[in-house]
Order: sequence, then structure tokens, then C-alpha cells
Amino acid sequence: MESIKKIYRIDPREIAYLRFILEGYDGLAVLTTLDPEAGIVSLYISPECEKEMDGIIQGLSKEITIKPVSLDA
Repeated sequence: MESIKKIYRIDPREIAYLRFILEGYDGLAVLTTLDPEAGIVSLYISPECEKEMDGIIQGLSKEITIKPVSLDA
């Protein structure tokens, strides 16, 4: 089963916080930092967990700036 990859831009100072939060949701998503200076991270999400992860991101967006980005250009 393939995972879903989503890319986000966050404040670089919040990368560790996001990683910590995701660790609390054991197995929900894996965070990889693509560009630490720009705050670009990717999340690899199990397809069956996508809806739950979207809810977590929506909730986190009330605390930190987290915006989806597309690197296809």
C-alpha cells in the first residue's frame, strides 16, 4: 500500500513541535524535512488515515502557520 505525500510550509522553528505532535499519533504519518531554512516538510500518510491527518492539520493551523504547498512548477 502506498502512502499519500503532502507537503507543507511551516515556521522553521515549529518543525520540532510538529514532529513531536505527530509522534503522539503513533503510525499516523511520517514527517520528513525537505528544506529546514524555508520550513518545507513532507508528510507521508497512510491512505486510511488521511481524513484524521487533515483534521489534525486543521487543528494545528489554529496554533501555528501551516500551509500546503505544491512543488510541481
